[in-house]
Amino acid sequence: MITTERRGPVLVVTLDRPKRRNAITLAMAEQVEAAMNELDTDPELRVGVLTGAGGYFCAGQDLAEAAAGTFAKTRDRSWFGLVGRGPAKPLVAAVEGFALAGGFEVVLACDLVVAARDARFGIPEIHNGQVAAAGGLVRLPLRLPYPLAAELALIGDPVDAATLHRHGLVNRLAEPGAALDVAVELASRVHANPPVAVRHTLELLRTTAAMAEAAGWANQNAQLSAYAMASTPEYAEGVAAFLDKRPPSWA
Repeated sequence: MITTERRGPVLVVTLDRPKRRNAITLAMAEQVEAAMNELDTDPELRVGVLTGAGGYFCAGQDLAEAAAGTFAKTRDRSWFGLVGRGPAKPLVAAVEGFALAGGFEVVLACDLVVAARDARFGIPEIHNGQVAAAGGLVRLPLRLPYPLAAELALIGDPVDAATLHRHGLVNRLAEPGAALDVAVELASRVHANPPVAVRHTLELLRTTAAMAEAAGWANQNAQLSAYAMASTPEYAEGVAAFLDKRPPSWA
């Protein structure tokens, strides 16, 4: 489901379900949460790197589980074991292939982003009668120009890594297949700095971002209480069409 590897003070966490493009199940979310807890509590670990196996980053929520009413949402850290509360230490996303739907929202929960030049990012939930409620609609308008965030959300087509690099959401572009190595090198630049200063700097950065996000989360929670979209006919049809590999019918 997931694997972890220590590279000195860097904990590499890999979503390892490539046959399903690393779509996250509840069990995987719980494993991600456990890895974040390990990163937090082990004093020898200073930075985390999150990546995906098999040339993909993550396709988001496992829709077969969602269709059965089970969501990849943990009690402590919420969506995907990360989105609601990240680790107290810096986290770098290393993206190959696609980071879609919840996969992109996982990227948005990281502090730094490295992406292969051919990587693609998107929140296509609207195609399936869903809403990007795990941070996409809150964080994207704060991190990208509004028209680009609106295009991603309302049309649902992915954009390339170079576009997000140009607008500042991606820190480093890597050659295909090299995102993890570049991310570990970037992590090493972080852990070369004194840990107490890194901790306080990260706390201040995140606190500032959280103040900007708080109103967005509150508004979303009021409109989508208990993930209300999951009970709509559009959601049921969109998920069924995706699983049946057919175009959805909105009539």
